[in-house]
Amino acid sequence: MPSSSAERGQQGATTETGEVIIVGAGPVGMITALGLARAGIGVRILEANAGIVPEPRAMTYHWTVHEGMQRLGLLDDMIAEGFKLHQMCYRILATGEVIRLDIGAMEGHTAHPYAVVLGQDQLEAIVLRHLARMPNVRIDWNTTVTGLAQDADGVTVEAEHEGVAVRRRAHWVVGADGGRSRVRKSIGVRFEGMTWPQRFVATNVVCDLEAHGWDPCNHLVDPADGAVIAKVTRSGIWRVTFSEDATLPLDGVVERIHAYYARVLPAGMPYELVLHSAYNMHQRVADRLRVGRVLLAGDAAHVTNPTNGFGLVSGILDSQVLSGALAAVLQGRAPDTVLDRYAEDRKRVFEEVASPSSVETKRLVFHSDDPGRLERDLQRLRAVAVDAALSRRQFMIGHRLQTPSLVAAA
Repeated sequence: MPSSSAERGQQGATTETGEVIIVGAGPVGMITALGLARAGIGVRILEANAGIVPEPRAMTYHWTVHEGMQRLGLLDDMIAEGFKLHQMCYRILATGEVIRLDIGAMEGHTAHPYAVVLGQDQLEAIVLRHLARMPNVRIDWNTTVTGLAQDADGVTVEAEHEGVAVRRRAHWVVGADGGRSRVRKSIGVRFEGMTWPQRFVATNVVCDLEAHGWDPCNHLVDPADGAVIAKVTRSGIWRVTFSEDATLPLDGVVERIHAYYARVLPAGMPYELVLHSAYNMHQRVADRLRVGRVLLAGDAAHVTNPTNGFGLVSGILDSQVLSGALAAVLQGRAPDTVLDRYAEDRKRVFEEVASPSSVETKRLVFHSDDPGRLERDLQRLRAVAVDAALSRRQFMIGHRLQTPSLVAAA
């Protein structure tokens, strides 16, 4: 990675200068790094964890991101390690009704009329392999950012690596360090919105729901036991994500998981709980996605409840726009005002599309306690299921998450 000669800083810290520092080695940070590196930009990633974290997190990648993933050389690997999803369904727990929506209705409107399913940790491993081939990328694991300061020429990032203070300097910094982003806090950006009174409990379970007639992707609609239940791997790992009161003690969550399975999963079906994670849900967006030479992307910029699967998808779209724009700025092909456009566009589509759509789907799946409104919702879904034009309109919301390339607009 291109850098100036190291110089000794205060308290023994070392300052190394490069082109871009990305804080966070989750999928958004690494995909942004890959886009920059492929454009010839030197990138250093700082990550607090020791490596990829195998928690049950995102797992479904909409057709909206596939073109950009293909440009980065990732899509074929994603399909090879995961699988294509051609249908999604709404399953009504109280009645057993199943309403299936065919993603194939997008044929002719996208080159990739399907979703791709694989665990977020699998996606991260794929991107990490691609980054390993890039000589202009370095990842510093076990490195926690403690603060940053910027001036007219660049940004100085203070961090701690295994108890030792380190200092890194770059022309630009991208904060992709999640909902609790230290980068966002360091630049004084507010994270506006609300926290839900419910938490989600995401579980990975080995079972064979398909043998009992379940679809690979199910939105289980019920005001008490609503859930998103979907197949994660071809080997038989399923994700069961349900909602519970956020005030319940976490030390009883495993017992509540088994109780939930007993209420909802097919009676007598053998299963093995392999992973679980309980987390609070938010609808929040940063009041600014750019402050000087610091930019925010992914969950550091915006967070949503994951019922629609729009959280990581929005973040991946951030990275696809940002990497091209930032590379163009560094190479003198575009003015840095394109980064203001990035900040404005990505904030707008989150507020206007990703967040309200996710809130509405959460309401239907988890809070359908108004019988009249539920019946109206189901009538609409039944109509969508049998009408290709209505199906396309339903699925086109994913494309509304996109914003245009800023390099082409510059």
